[in-house]
Amino acid sequence: MKHHFADFLDREGDYWTVVPNRERFIDEFECTDEGDPTIQVALIGKDSKDWEKCLTLPNLEEITLHEANSDQFEAVSNFTQITRLRVTHFRPKHIEGLAKLANLEELVLEYVSGFSDLSPLSGLSKLRSLHLENLRRVSDFSGLMGSASLRYLSIFGTLDWNQPIDNFEFLRGLQNLEHLGLSFVTSACKYPAFLPAIALKRLKRIKLAPHYFSAQEYALLSAILEECLERGGERIGESLTSPWGFLSMTHVAS
Repeated sequence: MKHHFADFLDREGDYWTVVPNRERFIDEFECTDEGDPTIQVALIGKDSKDWEKCLTLPNLEEITLHEANSDQFEAVSNFTQITRLRVTHFRPKHIEGLAKLANLEELVLEYVSGFSDLSPLSGLSKLRSLHLENLRRVSDFSGLMGSASLRYLSIFGTLDWNQPIDNFEFLRGLQNLEHLGLSFVTSACKYPAFLPAIALKRLKRIKLAPHYFSAQEYALLSAILEECLERGGERIGESLTSPWGFLSMTHVAS
C-alpha cells in the first residue's frame, strides 16, 4: 500500500511539533540552501541533489527522509542537533545510527520495513513522542522497554496489513507514557494481554481501534485508566468513537 500522506499523529497536547505529512514537500532541500542559518526543516530524498550540504545548516532542527537511499539514511546519524525526524519508505537492515541522535524528541517511522530490532531507540533519553507505522519485519517491541522519557506511543498497521505485536510486556518499561495509540494491529497474546499496562502510572489516554481485541481486553484497559484516576485525583472522560472509528478513553482534569 502506497503511503497515504495523512497525518495520524494526535496533535492534542505538546507531544508533536513535526511538520504534518501533507506539508512535508514544502521543505524539500535545494543545493542553493547551503549554510543558510534560517533553515530549520529539510526534506531529503533519493532525488535530492547535493543533499550532503544539509550538514552545513547550523540551525537545522527537523529532517524528513522520504524514499531515501542508504547513504542518506546512514548520514542522518551526523545530524546530532536535530530534535525531530521522520523516515518514510525505506528498508534499512538496522537503525543503529539513530541511537546517536541524543537530542531527538519526536520520531516517526512509516513504511520502514527492513529491520527488526527497535532497541537502538531505548537509549534516546530525550525521546518524547514515537509513531511507528507499517514496520513489516517488527513484531517484538521489547526494544522500547528502556524508553523512560517516552510520553506518547502509537503503533499502526494499514488497511491492507495488520502490524503484529508479539506481546505487550514492553509497556512495563514505559512508566512515563501518557498516550497509547493502537490501530490495525494484531497479537496472538491471550487475555489478559494488556495486563502490563498496569505499570503505566501516568497514562492519560488510550486511543484504540475497535474490534481488534476481545471485549475483556477493552474492559481491562478501562479498569487500568480507572486506577490511574484514583491515584491522580482526576475523573475519567467519557468513551467515544471518533470519525475514524477509534475508541478513545481519556482522562480530563477535574
